[in-house]
Amino acid sequence: MKRNLLSIIILALLVVNLVLTSIMMVSVSSASRKTAELVGDIAEVLKLELSDGAGAGAMRSDVPMEDIEVYPIANQMTIPLKTGEDGTPHYCLVSVSLSMNTKSDGYKAFGADLSTKESLITGEIYDVIGSYTWEEAQSNKDLMREDILRRIQTMFDSDFIFQVSFSEIIFQ
Repeated sequence: MKRNLLSIIILALLVVNLVLTSIMMVSVSSASRKTAELVGDIAEVLKLELSDGAGAGAMRSDVPMEDIEVYPIANQMTIPLKTGEDGTPHYCLVSVSLSMNTKSDGYKAFGADLSTKESLITGEIYDVIGSYTWEEAQSNKDLMREDILRRIQTMFDSDFIFQVSFSEIIFQ
């Protein structure tokens, strides 16, 4: 009789364990599904930002080499940086080049004679680089390129300029 009672208790505990496990699996799988959707949404947003030009440091792979024209800004620029914690004035000496897609509609409108707009582009470069302190500028060169690219693309309302390059950059 005791063995039978013990077997019935074990069977009851087994059924309770099975019910609790199934309840836990249902709740965990729904939470896991929601987490997977959230991660998917975040990945989708990041992908959109990358295609909008956020990755300005890297050349877009969809532009073939024969469709790229590089426009070097004529003069090397000396840009005063924002005063940092040390209180001393710092400067950035930089040479900038712009990579353009010759097959883009914006290139047909603006790219052929970009030299007439060079002062506007130079002004955007001064504004962006001048907004960084010496410490920020040294550690965030890619962010500076991205900011410059974003502002130039906004200025032309086109993405025919798809990369900003610093051929020489010195911080003083």
